[in-house]
Amino acid sequence: MKVVVLAGNSGSGKTTLIEGLIPALRSRGLRVSVLKHAHHGLEVDPPGKDSWRHREAGAYEVLAVSPERLVLQRTFEQPGERSVHDVLTAFHPGVDWVLVEGWRDSNLHKIEVWRASTATAVRYPDDPFVAAIALPAEDRLPQDTLRPQLDLGDADAVAAWLVDNGERFDYNPEAYR
Repeated sequence: MKVVVLAGNSGSGKTTLIEGLIPALRSRGLRVSVLKHAHHGLEVDPPGKDSWRHREAGAYEVLAVSPERLVLQRTFEQPGERSVHDVLTAFHPGVDWVLVEGWRDSNLHKIEVWRASTATAVRYPDDPFVAAIALPAEDRLPQDTLRPQLDLGDADAVAAWLVDNGERFDYNPEAYR
């Protein structure tokens, strides 16, 4: 499994880039998963539905399965932030790439998504885990760097760069224990 964090300020284009990377990587025959960090309560089950009622009754996990989907909801007994490494263990072993949105301070390799109109500061000068920067073609970075600069508007080119540099993104969970 290969893991890349898409890190950037709100409104920089992370979600849009991920939306483009998924089909670009899939067109190369790769299985892609996404890990999204939510900074607030996450509710995916409408109140009153069966699985919501089961969870409210105290179930630690509720697994809902249909012919098209499997949804696992786990209620942590002790609320608190989970590390990206804790959460990555939940992915199917057959996934090729996990695109992570959030955990921008993690010790995983990342693409910094930067846009002059929304950025207050850049991460790459101080974050050794930034492998490349994706930015609009017309934008210029505020500080020089030798890191690759990728066109934020060309998800296929970003996917090609990821695949060409895939060994940098190999995930070894033992390295983070």
